[in-house]
Amino acid sequence: MLDEIDKLYSDFRGDPASAMLEVLDPEQNHSFSDHYLELPFDLSKVMFVTTANSLGTIPPPLLDRMEVIEFPGYIEEEKIEIANRYLIPRQIEENGVEEFGLTLEPAALQRIIREYTYEAGVRNLEREISRVCRKVARMKAEGKKYPTSISPDMIEKLLGPQQVFPPEAERQDEVGVATSLAWTETGGEIMPVEVAIIEGKGGLQMTGQMGEVMQESAQAAMTYIKSRAAALKIEMDVFERFDIHIHMPEGGIPKDGPSAGITMATAIISALTGRPAFKHVGMTGEITLRGRVLPIGGVREKVLAAHRAGLKTVILPEKNLKDLVDLPRTAKSELKIVPVKHMDEVLDIALGKQPVIEPPRPKKQPKDEGQEE
Repeated sequence: MLDEIDKLYSDFRGDPASAMLEVLDPEQNHSFSDHYLELPFDLSKVMFVTTANSLGTIPPPLLDRMEVIEFPGYIEEEKIEIANRYLIPRQIEENGVEEFGLTLEPAALQRIIREYTYEAGVRNLEREISRVCRKVARMKAEGKKYPTSISPDMIEKLLGPQQVFPPEAERQDEVGVATSLAWTETGGEIMPVEVAIIEGKGGLQMTGQMGEVMQESAQAAMTYIKSRAAALKIEMDVFERFDIHIHMPEGGIPKDGPSAGITMATAIISALTGRPAFKHVGMTGEITLRGRVLPIGGVREKVLAAHRAGLKTVILPEKNLKDLVDLPRTAKSELKIVPVKHMDEVLDIALGKQPVIEPPRPKKQPKDEGQEE
């Protein structure tokens, strides 16, 4: 068992990854020679299991010799079940509060998960449950009145102020703001995409630590919009006389990937036409120059993030419907999941039909005095 193999790194003392190539390759390791003991070993019958949090730092030749099995992070329902079956009983025993009859209400446990932990696993969740048990034990030791059933209202008193602020859906339909669904190592999140149109020289500005792939998605979205300008009732002069600024909040967190393509296109079209983007709609999908919507990854986590945030409709690429098999029934029943093939379908679902503000229009250039009327 080789734990955290993605933490291997090379320095002046050598490169451990090169030795791992010989150890893990079944074509070579039947006669592996240990350079310290100077003895040959037959490792061909040994099964090696490695773990890693990220594949990005594992050298490609080493990764090529492995069979990768991916485990998704726990969803909220799974965390609650794990806590009730294992974590709470263990912490009650370890902190010596068995005779107190201590219980955590489901809503209190849910509040701890949402407001005090931010993780794919349950390690921090167990720490917070342990803190609750210790606080109750201290109350008992000091002769104070202590609770036997922990309600959501008691959590802040026991654990202090809220530590994690999960993103929420927009409060009203807005022009130039669309909701994207994003995948992170700790699960899924919703992420607003903001677009502002200002007078300028036709520039495209992108902020919010957007990676190269995401910037290319924005440029592809712009090309699609220009090719459909007439159908969208956008004057072509707008692209020459106005600057378009795309921003993704939480600028301290790097963001990359193609899955925000249709969201950026929707936000830009909303800003250019004055049509509002619906607050209850979240979307994910890659866009091509012709407006086709291509599949992406992390669908399960993204849809669950939309459900947690209170969205009502989720727009997905049609080819990602196969990824909804493992989705909990509650999310399936409470969300309207709409598969799409083309960007035109996205706009029909995500944008209002009529503009609510005046769209940007280029000012007419004054004619020269000598020019004929």
